Amino acid sequence: MHEFFDDIVPHPDGVDPTADLIHERAYVVRAYRKDATTLWLRGAVRDQKPPGLYVPGDSEPLTVHHMIVDLHIAIPSLEIVWANAALETHPHGNCPKIEDHYQNLVGLSIARGFTHKVRELFGGPRGCTHTTALLQAMAPVAVQSIWSFRVVAARETGATGRPNFSTPEERMRGMAMNINTCHIWAEDGDQVRGILAGEPMEVPVWIQKRYAELGLDATSWRAED
Repeated sequence: MHEFFDDIVPHPDGVDPTADLIHERAYVVRAYRKDATTLWLRGAVRDQKPPGLYVPGDSEPLTVHHMIVDLHIAIPSLEIVWANAALETHPHGNCPKIEDHYQNLVGLSIARGFTHKVRELFGGPRGCTHTTALLQAMAPVAVQSIWSFRVVAARETGATGRPNFSTPEERMRGMAMNINTCHIWAEDGDQVRGILAGEPMEVPVWIQKRYAELGLDATSWRAED
């Protein structure tokens, strides 16, 4: 656990304070650089009931589901090379019998098509509902972590690790994992057209905000390339 990450809870503003909380589901997925060619994803899903709801007089939240999945993912192929599923808290004695079935994740690519394959292999009676839902939440984290993985690797050699957008081919290669993943990255959208035309990609809004908080000029973030 890293103390610099706050506990993740839904923001309470806007919720009727008189409404009774009856359930909370939390997903947490963390990505680690295991070594120079391996990304390690650890994900957890936890369902809790508020104190006293199921056990009168109980002063503590009651955890009813807690599933943990570990995946080792080869870089740059994005193939899963090792997997482990653990049903830490579950309602039925036979629930953990499905854990070994998740070894079938090994050999799959966590890139596009992963969600469909997960449903095919582990959906419905072929898996644990909560573990399978966790897997679907984990896949985008692997993609989100690729640039960060490269930054750490590059900084070991004194580079920044940011994508090389010096030629149209390099720009397309650098965007490949993002194309058509959302409206911003639509292949016929303004952002993709601009980058392919050689326009500088905007400084991320979260960089602009953090630089402002630190009293820094956000344009210098680009200058660090």
